[in-house]
Amino acid sequence: VQLQASGGGLVQAGGSLRLSCAASGRTFSNNVMGWFRQAPGKEREFVAAISRGGGTTWYADSVKGRYTISRDNVKNTLYLQMNSLKPEDTAVYYCAGDSSWSIRSVEVATEYDYWGQGTQVTVSS
Repeated sequence: VQLQASGGGLVQAGGSLRLSCAASGRTFSNNVMGWFRQAPGKEREFVAAISRGGGTTWYADSVKGRYTISRDNVKNTLYLQMNSLKPEDTAVYYCAGDSSWSIRSVEVATEYDYWGQGTQVTVSS
């Protein structure tokens, strides 16, 4: 499966953006999917994840209540709705998928076996 992230951009603090991650291949619906982000000089960090059917979601404490992860298994697309953005949300955002059926922790980047190329989100103060 290949992933193509889009939707990043420059937004003022308090604004919103919606990221998309289009997946090619036939196994998207079988995979746990996640979003991570990496700011300059920092390690890649977990943002959100969603179960195969979309019924269960997980969020980092820093984005809980502001971000919403969702997926459309017909369109093979993962989404991240980001509201009330803050300057500290500035980062490159990556989508990722796990095809192993045995993910142990959705918050751990090494649990995911394929990644998109990243999309830049910049929040100005």
